[in-house]
Amino acid sequence: MYYTVETNKSFEQAATDLDAAVKRHGFGVLHIHDIGNTLRSKGIEFTDACRVFEVCNPAQAAKVLASDMRMNMALPCRISVYTEKGKTHIGMIKPADMLALLSQDPTLAQVAREVEDKTMLMINEAK
Repeated sequence: MYYTVETNKSFEQAATDLDAAVKRHGFGVLHIHDIGNTLRSKGIEFTDACRVFEVCNPAQAAKVLASDMRMNMALPCRISVYTEKGKTHIGMIKPADMLALLSQDPTLAQVAREVEDKTMLMINEAK
């Protein structure tokens, strides 16, 4: 269900490298949620770093939405860079596993596998 790698890179370097890998593979970064800073700004003690990248490939998103408009609730894909116990990680929930819970449409399954392959490649490149 999850795909996560550990990297020897700093949190900042892993985030920068993920951003570049996403763009190299024809995806866009729609937004980056800085969960760590948001929690700290609300007075919550949170010592780790966590950024969630919302990424999307417009052509793939259009295929998903053409098949089932309700899938908009599962878009865009999210890739996280975070620290835990002093280590930096990059990970995601696998799109194929997530969409399999939501739909049995073979078109969606194929798109999800294609997106999953690309996002795993991005994560591995950023590692």
